[in-house]
Amino acid sequence: MSAIDRPSGQQTKTYESPFMKACRREPVPHTPVWFMRQAGRSLPEYLKVREGIPMLESCMRPELVTEITLQPVRRHKVDAAIYFSDIVVPLKAIGLDLDIKPGIGPVVAEPIRTRADLARLRDLTPDDVSYVTEAIGMLTGELGATPLIGFAGAPFTLASYLVEGGPSRNHEHTKAMMYGDPELWADLLDRLADITSAFLKVQIEAGASAVQLFDSWVGALAPADYRRSVLPASAKVFDAVAPYDVPRIHFGVGTGELLRLMGEAGADVVGVDWRVPLDEAARRVGPGKALQGNLDPAVLFAPTAAVETKAREVLDAAAGLEGHVFNLGHGVLPSMDPDALTRLVEYVHTQTVR
Repeated sequence: MSAIDRPSGQQTKTYESPFMKACRREPVPHTPVWFMRQAGRSLPEYLKVREGIPMLESCMRPELVTEITLQPVRRHKVDAAIYFSDIVVPLKAIGLDLDIKPGIGPVVAEPIRTRADLARLRDLTPDDVSYVTEAIGMLTGELGATPLIGFAGAPFTLASYLVEGGPSRNHEHTKAMMYGDPELWADLLDRLADITSAFLKVQIEAGASAVQLFDSWVGALAPADYRRSVLPASAKVFDAVAPYDVPRIHFGVGTGELLRLMGEAGADVVGVDWRVPLDEAARRVGPGKALQGNLDPAVLFAPTAAVETKAREVLDAAAGLEGHVFNLGHGVLPSMDPDALTRLVEYVHTQTVR
């Protein structure tokens, strides 16, 4: 049996939901929909409750996390919630000096550049993120049969932030370490794989029904470099959570040339950005995987008729897939009209009723 053939624990109540069925490549009553970054900056109710509260602090307040996570479920009627957090939360939790700067992103005070720096990456324990356990307990009680997706940053993307000291266009320090000191690089990613695995386990044990591993920057790599220098760490994460019997989703941006490898890392569902049609993505990934995606987020700024035309193209490309979860090809943009998202959910649901 595969890792997602059997329900267990708190995941049982969400097992028959359209989202979970699609992840298992089973027949669904309609194509399930959720959006990356659906909980957050495009919603006026989010801006109101977050007013004056720094991003990382907001991730550590269980009642606030619960409210923000639930907001898009109430408004858009999406088929899954995604836990409101940030990929650097586990790094902050183990004591690294970092912050999320508005308009910039995560900024690390002392980048990881030497073997001695690895000592700062201690193991993550459930006590380090007790607020996550508390928030997910509150959320699963509110969500009922609607699945909650937990998530974490993949080792490569976390390493990129840590080595560069923040967001980077060219990843020069990251690639210099990867090519110039492959042993140090491998040890860094292995350490981050352990931290990421521990963070996902906390979320699953608290009640998350599925998990997504975000490798936002891995599209900067060639396939050979991914296979040699990244895949082992990502596979370690997916292997660590396999015994929990929950769907494992893998997503990256600009990863059209990496889709098969990302599936090989251990995902049950491979996320696809908007650059590759889903039928072609299915060919690249190969059989035995569901796909997630992949409407270009910028399409949502067009008139409703144009949005529906483009959404129809995605659905048509997905018609022959073993399993499909409708999503954007990346996250919701800050200036997006929330009503456009609500209309899109309704359109996909009505167009795909079985």
